[in-house]
Amino acid sequence: MAFDIRQLRFALAAADHGSFYRAARALGIGQSTLSRNVLRLERVVGAELFNRSRSGITMTAAGARFIRSARPMVASADRMVATTRAAGQGRAGSLVVGHNNSISAGNLRATMLAWQEDNPYVDFESVETDRCALLAGLDSGGNDIAVLMGEAGHNGFRRETFWSERVLAALPAENPLASREVVHWTDLRSERFVLPAGDHGADLRDMLLGRLAMSGAPADILMKQTSRETVLSLLGAGGRVSIVCEGSTGVRYPEVVYRPVHGEQGPALVVYSGYWRNDNSNPALKRFLAFVRHRFALSFEPGAVDPRADSPSSGDQLS
Repeated sequence: MAFDIRQLRFALAAADHGSFYRAARALGIGQSTLSRNVLRLERVVGAELFNRSRSGITMTAAGARFIRSARPMVASADRMVATTRAAGQGRAGSLVVGHNNSISAGNLRATMLAWQEDNPYVDFESVETDRCALLAGLDSGGNDIAVLMGEAGHNGFRRETFWSERVLAALPAENPLASREVVHWTDLRSERFVLPAGDHGADLRDMLLGRLAMSGAPADILMKQTSRETVLSLLGAGGRVSIVCEGSTGVRYPEVVYRPVHGEQGPALVVYSGYWRNDNSNPALKRFLAFVRHRFALSFEPGAVDPRADSPSSGDQLS
C-alpha cells in the first residue's frame, strides 16, 4: 500500500494551517475528505503525523520530520507537471531551425531573437548548412524547420512563404556606384561579379544571369570556393562587386559599402520560405509557426495539409 501526491498535499496544507477545517477551506474540499486522506497517509507510513484536539492540530515529532521531507517531493512533482504541460504547449522542450544564409541582420535574425525572448524555456538551436543537408535533416529529425531562399521544389515537405528581403550590391568603396543611394540592374551591366560557390551563391548567380540577360549584357561572374564572409572581406582588393541579401549586411567589411538594388518595379526582393514536415509533432514547432504567422501577418494554418507538397514547383522565385 502506498500514498499518493494528493495525500501529501493535504498533509502539507494541514500542517501550514494548523487545522483540518481551515486547510480544507483553503483547498476547496470537504473537511471529511481531507481528514480521511490524512488518516490513510498515517496508516501507510505507520505513524501519527498530527496530534488532534478541539483547538486544532499540531505536528508530532514524526510528523514534523515527515512534512520536511514531503515539501521537496511535492515541489518536484509540481515542477515536473508544469514542465510537461509547458512542453505539451510548446513553451518548453526544444526547437532546431536550419538555414543556409547569414543571420547578421534581416528578418530571420530578428525572428529568432524575438522567439527566444518570448520562449525562454525552449532550448533553441540554429543550424547553418547547405540546402540539401537541411532538407535531409527534416526527414532525419536533425532540424524541425528549414528557412531557405526562394520557393524551390518541396520534396514532399510543407512549404510556406515567410517574408521577402532586399537584394543589395556589395561595392568596393572606390567604385563610382558606391556614391549612389541605390543602384539599378542596368547600372550593373558592365560590372564584374564575385560570389561564393556554396549556398546560396548559386541562387544569386541565377538571379544575376536572368536580370543582366534582360538588359542585353553578358554576365561576368566568378564563383569562389570560399564563404560569403571571405568574398566580402577580399572584395576591395579584386575590383569586383558582389550581390548579397539583407541578412548578410549586419557585418561591415573595410572599404565595402552596401547599396539597395532596384529594378523597374522598385526594390529587388528575394523570397524566403519555411519548409517542415506536416507530421512533425513537436509542439515547439507548432508554436514557432504560429509565432511567424502572427509576426508577418500570414494566413497559413500550421497543421493543414499543403496541397502543393506532392508536386514539385518549377524552381526558385527571385525578384
